[in-house]
Amino acid sequence: MNKPIRVLIVDDSSVVRQALTRIFNADPQIEVMDTASDPIFAAEKISREIPDVITLDVEMPRMDGLTFLKKIMSQHPIPVVICSTLTTGRSETALKALEYGAVEVIDKPKLGTKQFFEESSTRICDAVKAAAMAKVRPMRERSTIQPKLTADAMLPKPTSHAMVETTERVVAVGASTGGTEALRVFLEAMPMDAPGIVIVQHMPENFTAAFANRLNGLCSMTVQEAKNGDTVLRGRALIAPGNSHMLLKRSGARYYVEIKDGPLVSRHRPSVDVLFRSVARYAGKNAMGVIMTGMGDDGAKGMLEMKEAGAFLTIAQDEASCVVFGMPNEAIKLGAADKIMPLERIAGAVITHCRS
Repeated sequence: MNKPIRVLIVDDSSVVRQALTRIFNADPQIEVMDTASDPIFAAEKISREIPDVITLDVEMPRMDGLTFLKKIMSQHPIPVVICSTLTTGRSETALKALEYGAVEVIDKPKLGTKQFFEESSTRICDAVKAAAMAKVRPMRERSTIQPKLTADAMLPKPTSHAMVETTERVVAVGASTGGTEALRVFLEAMPMDAPGIVIVQHMPENFTAAFANRLNGLCSMTVQEAKNGDTVLRGRALIAPGNSHMLLKRSGARYYVEIKDGPLVSRHRPSVDVLFRSVARYAGKNAMGVIMTGMGDDGAKGMLEMKEAGAFLTIAQDEASCVVFGMPNEAIKLGAADKIMPLERIAGAVITHCRS
C-alpha cells in the first residue's frame, strides 16, 4: 500500500485505546487517525473525516457497538473490526457483529506477557490490513513476528505418501476474513451423509464453540467445535478451536483429530497449513481440499502438499465471491488448486466428486 491505513479506535477503556495506539503506531502500514471513547464521539469524528478502518468495542456507554455497527453499515459502510474481550457468554454477540457487516472479530490485546502482547499485535494489525482490502457490503513491522513459521513447526514433512487402505473421503477446509459467511453457505449445502469435514477458520479463542453451535442449528450435517481425539465421521464437520492447532491423524481406517498448542504458523493459530499438511500425510489420495476467502497465504503451501500427495480434488474460491482474495489467490499462484469456483458451487463440486 502506498499510504498508511487510517484507523479510528472506538473503545471506552483508555488503557485499551492507548495499547491499540501503540500497536498501530509500531506498524508502518497503519496510522491512528483518532480515538473515541464511545460511538457518539466516534460519529462526530467520522462526520469530519472518514477512516479507512474502524476498530470497535461492543459494550460501551451511551450506545453499544452493535447498534453503532448497524448504523454505519446502513448509512456509510466502512470496514469494521470488532475488538473485544470475547468470553463464552458474549460469543453470540460477536457472531451478530459479523452478521451485521463486521469484517473481523478479534481479541483485545493481551497485556499479561510479552509473547501474548506480540501475538495480539500481529493478529490485530493483520485484521486491520485485511479489513482495508475487504469488499465491504451494506447489511444484508511490529505487526510481524520473526521468523515467519511454516507448518514445519508443528509437523515435519512426510517422507512417504499417506496410507490409502481406506476409501473414506476427508474434506479439509481453510478460511479467514469473510470465512464465517462462506462456511455457512458451504455447510448449509452439504447433505446429511456428506464426507467428514475438518475446518480451520481463523477466529479467537472462546468463539469457535458458539460459531459451531450456530452452524449446527442451520445445517443437515452435525457441526461442532473439535475436541482432541474426535473421530472424523460422515455427516460431521469439526471446526478447530480458536488459539489451538488442529491436525488430522489416523489409526487403522479411523481418522481423528489432534488438538495441540504451538507457535503461530503462517501467522495464525489455528493454521490452515498445519491442517492441510496433516491431511496430506494421513489422508493422501482420499482427501479433498477447499481454500476460501482470507487475507495472507495460510493454507496455500499446505494445499500444494495435499495435491502433491495425490489429493482427490483441490478447490480455491474465486475472486468475485471472496471478501478478501488473498489465501485462494496464493494457492492458485502455486498451482495448488485443481478448480477455481464461486462459493455457491463449491459444495456441489465436493459432493459430485465424492459420489463419482
